[in-house]
Amino acid sequence: MIIEVRKLLNKGKYTGGLSFDFIPEKDKVLVPLSTIDKVSVEGEFEIYDDDSVGVTFTLKYILKGQCSYCLADAGQPVEYSAEVLFVTDKNDCDNYVYDGIKVDLKVAVDDALLFSQPAVLLCKEGCEGIKIN
Repeated sequence: MIIEVRKLLNKGKYTGGLSFDFIPEKDKVLVPLSTIDKVSVEGEFEIYDDDSVGVTFTLKYILKGQCSYCLADAGQPVEYSAEVLFVTDKNDCDNYVYDGIKVDLKVAVDDALLFSQPAVLLCKEGCEGIKIN
């Protein structure tokens, strides 16, 4: 999850693609009784004249677990796109900061993973929950 900015600049390469898979840490799964086996990330980056780096990426994964309403087995595919900017100015509170040499995407990807998760996991659309007679 590293973009070697200095090496790319030395080669005269200012844009590129990125693609990787990772297994998220358990504390990054917010929906109770759920897991995420693997997250796939695909995207692009561009290094700008001021050394800032724009990154656009899409996360794809399947959230698996128990339905939040009826506790049946459930699985929901999730796709989430993010556009972030990495800057070298440590006083910039609106963007991600990097050291001017390497961009580590871990924090931005972890943030996107947290934002992407639904509030509840449902076995089917319109689940009415546990029926009590």
